[in-house]
Amino acid sequence: MTLPVVPLLLDGVFTPSAGSMSLEVQNPATGQALAQVTLATPDEINKAVTSAKNAFLSWKEVPSPERARLMMRYQALLKEHQEDLARLLARETGKTLADARGDVWRGIEVVEQAAGISSMLMGETAENVARGVDIYSLIQPLGVCLGITPFNFPAMIPLWMFPLAIACGNTFILKPSEQVPLTPTRLAELFMEAGCPSGVLQVIHGGASHVQQLLEHPDIKAVSFVGSVPVGEIVYRTATQHLKRVQCMAGAKNHMVIMPDADKTQVINALAGAACGAAGQRCMAISVAIFVGEAQAWQHEVADALQQLKPGLYDDPDAAFGPLISSRARARVLDLIETGKKEGAVCLLDGSQATVDGAEDGHWIGATLFTGVTAEMRIYREEIFGPVLSCMEVDTLDAAIQLINANPYGNGCSLFTRSGAAARKFQHHIEVGQVGINIPIPVPLPFFSFTGWRKSFYGDLHAYGKQAVRFYTETKTITTRWPEESQPSELNTTIQLR
Repeated sequence: MTLPVVPLLLDGVFTPSAGSMSLEVQNPATGQALAQVTLATPDEINKAVTSAKNAFLSWKEVPSPERARLMMRYQALLKEHQEDLARLLARETGKTLADARGDVWRGIEVVEQAAGISSMLMGETAENVARGVDIYSLIQPLGVCLGITPFNFPAMIPLWMFPLAIACGNTFILKPSEQVPLTPTRLAELFMEAGCPSGVLQVIHGGASHVQQLLEHPDIKAVSFVGSVPVGEIVYRTATQHLKRVQCMAGAKNHMVIMPDADKTQVINALAGAACGAAGQRCMAISVAIFVGEAQAWQHEVADALQQLKPGLYDDPDAAFGPLISSRARARVLDLIETGKKEGAVCLLDGSQATVDGAEDGHWIGATLFTGVTAEMRIYREEIFGPVLSCMEVDTLDAAIQLINANPYGNGCSLFTRSGAAARKFQHHIEVGQVGINIPIPVPLPFFSFTGWRKSFYGDLHAYGKQAVRFYTETKTITTRWPEESQPSELNTTIQLR
């Protein structure tokens, strides 16, 4: 059977790459080949950048209300096709339909914010800062921007990037993960259907060498990246060395602190979903539970709850989560599980041997829970990116805060308690960018920004929200004086006095 070929989007046209290197796009739940993606050639990358650069000259002149109306049409199309997008996304990622729908919806929310771009591009004015002198600022676009997106959220994360960048007046090159190119390409098709002018959005498929070429290209002004820590560090260093503005969202090790006064049922339900949802393959997953004082007795009940969560196919209503994205990802998680056992952690629940009837070739791992985990263990130090929960024990909230602040990552964390004083202390002293109080995964809504700290983020301005508008724009400050014309008699007097 001939597989469909995933096209590039170059200069407003969806076209197969002329390149010779192709990869199979597989359903990770079954191993079934869904499509073939041909990686772009160096000439095609240069063509994409040139097209985006040329399109910028006219797109930046389009009034912001017209750009906003493009976003309104786009979000309407996304909502109309939301279910189809979710099913496509579920097939190429293995996510359950519920997870896939959430992936699409969180992206739509950012597009809705982009539709209000005009008020976010307003500058500032100060009158009479000196006699007859006024100052005002203008917010103007940068030029050609680049987005490099991961496999785990193929709808949400591209929609974090290109709608806001384009609404600000930039043009954009999207380089999605070559593992999941179908959903981003469909997003681009709908964007063109909404009325995007030729050249404003380009889509390039490729791997590390293609990213390198894009990062070094002198006509790309800003780079937004979401992915793992080692790759994020490379992207950040390479792009900044080439004088680009950069935001890199990298790895995470997210903690949930459970106080003894917390609602136990709420805690158990929250931990189950936050640790295993999307098979643990999300940067905001809770991978560490810190039980304080008497709450340590709840760990076996958490294990019992996780045991009820079964992996399965995307259209199985009883499936709690899907497979890992690839055999390589599965092998890495299995290695970390075995390492945890060797290092002395107690594996109360082991999902290493999980299988799904009728999908034996899928990359399955069941819910796994360790107790007795210490900060020196590899399963604590590394981001596992699988449905694995590590449980730790401390005596006080202060000890929990100290443990989290000593971790190199700072993406997200949460506290479960009934005490307002404990919550206030936690949110004030914790050195993490996104904090949840009785909320396990505190991803901000798009009128705020996604604010990871420390090794979870490289750059200065964060994704979506007001910070993203500043990331995708420059500020121009203008100082003016308009003196009144001198009267002829005054001029003559001056000459005579000299």
